[in-house]
Order: sequence, then C-alpha cells, then structure tokens
Amino acid sequence: MCNTNQLSLLLLVSFDYDSWFPNAPGSLKRPPPTSKGSSDKNTLLDTLPDMKTSAYLVSVFWLLSKPSLDLVSVSYSTDWIPFFFFRTVLFESINDRNNGLQVPYTYMCPDNISNSVSI
Repeated sequence: MCNTNQLSLLLLVSFDYDSWFPNAPGSLKRPPPTSKGSSDKNTLLDTLPDMKTSAYLVSVFWLLSKPSLDLVSVSYSTDWIPFFFFRTVLFESINDRNNGLQVPYTYMCPDNISNSVSI
C-alpha cells in the first residue's frame, strides 16, 4: 500500500520526469529495441510520439504535479508533535543539501508533503 510520502513523491516528480516525453512509455509508438545496434535515426523518429500527443501528456503531468489549493502539509499535522525535533533536523538537512545544488531537490521536504492523499 502506498503511504502519503510515497504518493506525494510520485506526484511531485511526475512532471519533472515525464515532461520529457521519451521518459513516458505510454506515448511511444513502438517498443524499445531489444538488441543493441538494431535501431537507427528513422527507427527513433518513428518511435517518438507526435506533437499533439506530447502536448497532451505534458499538460496531464503538469496538472497532476500541482499541489491542491487546500493543501495541508504533513508538518502542520498534530501527529508530528512527538517528532518535532526530527522534523526540524530533517528540514534543516534538506535545506543545507539544497543550498549547494544548482537545482534544489525539495520533494521530500515536510512542508511539501500533503497530510493526506490528495489528487
């Protein structure tokens, strides 16, 4: 069964990963090659989706990755009270790591995780 953290991570990362349409296997018109060296430029171009399909999928992934308007993050839950110190250390650890990155990785930050299943 999927918990809140796993679902939040799945939805938040979906746009970053699947907006590059070759990463979304549902949009490819042909299966990937089964042996090395068996494809060429024409095979690649025949496999990639058309522009309409790509635009549709990018819009779906974009909508799924947006937080709901009534989002209550897990860090505001009363369940976190016994773990407040752990939450603070985790938050500071994530922020320290992100300060050194060109593109921050904020998906597992407690403020970005929904308190409940929200799609």
